[in-house]
Amino acid sequence: MDIVAEILGVPWRIRADQQSVMAKRLPVPALFSALILLLSLSDSVVQILSTGIGINYGQIANNLPSPDRVAFLLRSLNISRVKLYDADPNVLNAFSNSNVDFVIGLGNESLLDMMDPNKAQTWIQEHVQPYLPQTKITCITVGNEVLSGNDTQQMSYLLPAMQSVYGALVNLGLSKQVYVTTAHSLAILASSFPPSSGVFREELAEYIHPILNFHSQINSPFLINAYPYFAYKGSPDQISLNYVLFQPNPGMTDPNTNLNYDNMLYAQIDAVYSAIKVMGHTDIEIKISETGWPSEGDPNEAGATPENAGLYNGNLLRRIAEKQGTPAKPSVPIDIYVFALFNEDLKPGPASERNYGLYYPDGTPVYNIGLQGYLPRMDYSASNVNNALSTLSLLIIAIACLICA
Repeated sequence: MDIVAEILGVPWRIRADQQSVMAKRLPVPALFSALILLLSLSDSVVQILSTGIGINYGQIANNLPSPDRVAFLLRSLNISRVKLYDADPNVLNAFSNSNVDFVIGLGNESLLDMMDPNKAQTWIQEHVQPYLPQTKITCITVGNEVLSGNDTQQMSYLLPAMQSVYGALVNLGLSKQVYVTTAHSLAILASSFPPSSGVFREELAEYIHPILNFHSQINSPFLINAYPYFAYKGSPDQISLNYVLFQPNPGMTDPNTNLNYDNMLYAQIDAVYSAIKVMGHTDIEIKISETGWPSEGDPNEAGATPENAGLYNGNLLRRIAEKQGTPAKPSVPIDIYVFALFNEDLKPGPASERNYGLYYPDGTPVYNIGLQGYLPRMDYSASNVNNALSTLSLLIIAIACLICA
């Protein structure tokens, strides 16, 4: 790995006539495939861990790598599901023909406009249709954690906006391949312990009940942003660190169901299932649109360390790889998008908000959890095909040397 990385980091050159001939024979998509095939030939070159995880790709930063380089990194990690908070055309273009499933987002500021069916259809025509089918957009989140705020007017916009976006997808023949949902924080729960006693806040019932009916009607999932870290940070003396980090511990038994929980995340998920059941639904799947653990925080942010972040995400990935379900839904593997791909230096709030990334912007892992990928130093885009082809030639030579050694 060190040999190949060293070679890839040097701006080597080959003759212009060779570049021209090679460029005609090997287009950029084929280059990507060839590079990944070569990188996977030997454990001494790179280890690729496939766990079926999703990743949140936030961009509130001024030092992130280009989307073309990020596409290469995620392909080297074998991550095939990405969640955005917008519909960034640079990202969607960079992942063209990549077989990555994308969740794209409409911000809370767009809810009023999206209530208008014509504006919703125009948005789909401008931000979704042009990228299909080359980029696999499979979900649109309309708003984020709207019901956790104090803006009741915005809360009233949420369902009509979701309905208009869905209606636009139907009109355009896209409703079978792109589903519509929204993401909630756990603050919508009035009670979450024990899990079987989960219930939504009473004042939110008028909004949540029709949203659940909508999910049931169109068969779309209920998304939750779940962070055991927040609970631990708020009561570090009362909550077991092992319990929130998926480490060995006695766990807790729900007295109503006798189900044992050895981690808080699963208890949180089942609490939401219980709350949904109270509202009369057992036909709606819960997916975790965000979860993670910060590697750094302010002095008053207990537990925000690289060691704890590595334990949380590493143990979580192992459970995802084992296709585990929760105690109440053992046959339904948890579906999770980890937060987040990179540290984001411009996020407001406490220091922890800027330190949830698995990677630093330069492609260096923040901590080791077994995910070894590669962020190229140059752009692997059509405009840089000659440089990429030079790298491919040198990579082939390097791997040949490793195999023959």
